[in-house]
Parts: sequence; C-alpha cells; structure tokens
Amino acid sequence: MSTAYVFPGQGSQFVGMGMQFMSLRPIFRGTFDRANEALGFDLKSLCLMGPEDELSDTVNTQPAIFTHSLAAFYMAEMSGELEAPAFVAGHSLGELSAVCAAGAIEFEDGVILARERGRLMKLAGEQQPGSMAAIIALDREALQAACDEASAEMQLNNLPGVVIANDNAPGQIVISGGKEAVARAGEIAKARGAKRILPLKVSIASHSPLMEIIRDDFAKAVEAMPVVTAQVPIVANTSATAITHPDDIRAELTAQLTSPVRWTESVRWMNAQGVTGFIELGPKDVLGGLIKRILADEHALQTEAIG
Repeated sequence: MSTAYVFPGQGSQFVGMGMQFMSLRPIFRGTFDRANEALGFDLKSLCLMGPEDELSDTVNTQPAIFTHSLAAFYMAEMSGELEAPAFVAGHSLGELSAVCAAGAIEFEDGVILARERGRLMKLAGEQQPGSMAAIIALDREALQAACDEASAEMQLNNLPGVVIANDNAPGQIVISGGKEAVARAGEIAKARGAKRILPLKVSIASHSPLMEIIRDDFAKAVEAMPVVTAQVPIVANTSATAITHPDDIRAELTAQLTSPVRWTESVRWMNAQGVTGFIELGPKDVLGGLIKRILADEHALQTEAIG
C-alpha cells in the first residue's frame, strides 16, 4: 500500500485545537513555540483559549492551521510508526503545509507566509467583498453552466461573476465570486436539480478572480521566500499532478489564489499512482470524509487523521 499525507485548509480551526498534545508531546508544543517566535505574538494561546472570533479572523486562522498541521506532521514523523508518504497534498491553505512537510520550505518561512496570505486575502475581501456557497448534489458540468449563465447576467450590469472554487468531492462543489453572482448561480443550480445551496459565512471570494488584486503582492512574498526542491512530490491544487521544482512550487502557491482547488482530481490522480492510504494531518478529520466519497469504489482505501 502506498500512502499520501494530506493537509486541510481554512475552516478546520476551533478553540482548543491541539490541547490534547500540548502537554504530552514536546515536539508538538515546540512547533507552536517556534510559530510564536516567528510571528511575534502568542498564536499558541489563541489556538488554546481563543477568543473564537479572533481565531476565526483569516489573518490568524491561516497561520494557526498551518502550525497545527505541521506540529501533527512532526509528531507523526518522530514516532516512526507511519509509512513515508509517496505524495503530499493540501487543500487550499493546506497546500502551503504540504510544501513545508515536503521539505521545500522552512517552517518559520511557511508560517510567516501563511500569516501574509491571510492578511492579503482579508484585504481583498474588504476591498472587493464577495461570497461563497457549497452546492450539493449537482454535477460539475451543470454547475459550470449555471456559473457561466450567472456571470453573463452580471456582466450586463458590470458586476463580478462567479466560478467553481473547490471541487471537493462528487456532489460537493463550492462556488465563489461576487455576492449577486453567487446568489444567482445558486438559484439556477437549485432549479436544475441541486439538493441544497449552503452559503458560507465568509466575505472573501477565495480561488476566484476577486483575489487578483492581491496576486502581485503575494507573488512578491512567495518570491522572497527560500524554496528548494521538494523531497516528496507535491500534488498541486491547480493541475492535480505532482511538482517538485522550486519554480513550479512558487508558481503554484501564487496561481491557486485565483484558481480552483481540483481536489477530486488530485485524489483520483494519487490513487491512480497506487495510493490507497491517506493520512490527514490537521485539527479535524475534514479531508478524510471527502476522500472516502471520491474513492467510494476503492475497497482497499484507508484513511486516518492525526492531530
């Protein structure tokens, strides 16, 4: 059996995350201490004690999840009980965690970049507010048509459009863009058979053209960060294939700001390379459920969550 390590994105945070390991595993606690020193504030206390609204602020959420995921990774690595991964992959923000776990960047550089990513995305949401919604039980082609139709309507009024942002699993796709466009695409999707339209509690249109206004600033931050060849292939969000070269890693981290997360394709691609075991490293078991839906017909499939 071949194994992949996977890392979750924003939304898996909660007050008290990591508490069970802080006192028992020095390497876990030490990772948060390293984050505190790199960032210059007490991220560890924020994760353990909140307040929740401050932890849920994207400028804090992103370094918090990154730190927790890497703390879990280092803890698992030190135990020596897990099979070395054939690939690593992360969902959205989790891709930065995967890049660090693959040895392509240093932890301190990664947590600083996670904080900057959160800051810039928050800024984009303030300058061009948007929205996101999960569409349940509608195939991708029908949803793409709904997004195209809604975007065309918005263009007539000079309003931003809507795109597929996260292809999470069969029957669960997230759309992102202008508020009016997301609402209209949801109406069209519902009329064409979607079971549920679930608006997300965000004002940031992740993985959509509304992030274009911060792309250059984030690209400069990525370019300034030392990156080396990955020791483990990273399955990229934007291409659903493996990358290892520093130039490709830099390009990927920037491109995924405005490009969809092709998670379904990424998981299927890893499975096609022989991966049947997936270990999720993060605060919650979020990706494991998606992977089980994506590979529902794979009887040898195994998923495990650590963190």
